[in-house]
Amino acid sequence: MTLNVPVLTIDGPGGAGKGTISSLMAERLGWHLLDSGALYRLTAQAAVKHGVALDDEAALAKLAVQLDVAFPVKEGQPRTLLEGEDVTRAIRTEQAGERASQVAVLPFVREALFQRQRDFCQSPGLVADGRDMGTVVFPEAPLKIFLTASAEERAHRRYQQLQEAGVDASLSSLLKEIQARDARDTQRSVAPLKPADDAITLDTTRLSIPEVVERLTVLLAQRGMANGI
Repeated sequence: MTLNVPVLTIDGPGGAGKGTISSLMAERLGWHLLDSGALYRLTAQAAVKHGVALDDEAALAKLAVQLDVAFPVKEGQPRTLLEGEDVTRAIRTEQAGERASQVAVLPFVREALFQRQRDFCQSPGLVADGRDMGTVVFPEAPLKIFLTASAEERAHRRYQQLQEAGVDASLSSLLKEIQARDARDTQRSVAPLKPADDAITLDTTRLSIPEVVERLTVLLAQRGMANGI
């Protein structure tokens, strides 16, 4: 496989800042954005909606192929639609994340979503956010980043987000959930969570969002991928 447009992959565990950083980089570059995790969350959401068990691999793969999804932007804010229903907030709960992690370990589901993810690669460029963007989906990407942070820091960030949203949460429970998800993602037999061999690992535990964006901008410029920013 070859790419005819530039691709920046940003992989890493949940809570490392992939979503925020990927969105900011896509906006700065004027590139398309692929939130690959949303596709797994949407598959799990569709399964719940249609009464499909999360361990029914064949049925889940069929749902994945037929997903009716859209990512419109309204008043500058991205939205996620599943079969015409706005599920932007519904797919971002901790429970939705757990379901997505269960679905993502299934080979047939990953295969069903593979080409859909590749199709996001369009001019002028793509920022691909996920867990296996650099290792599986876009292994030929010219710049691959692996964002990480300590489990404690990631749990604290999620706790703050929930508090700001007025949602009660337990920091200790969030830490246990993150550790369990990390173990499942890194130990799965298909596309385990790990940096690509040629990825640059960036620990965001003590970095601010602007600092991470600036570092990625410099790396892109060094590769001739950030002209005009």
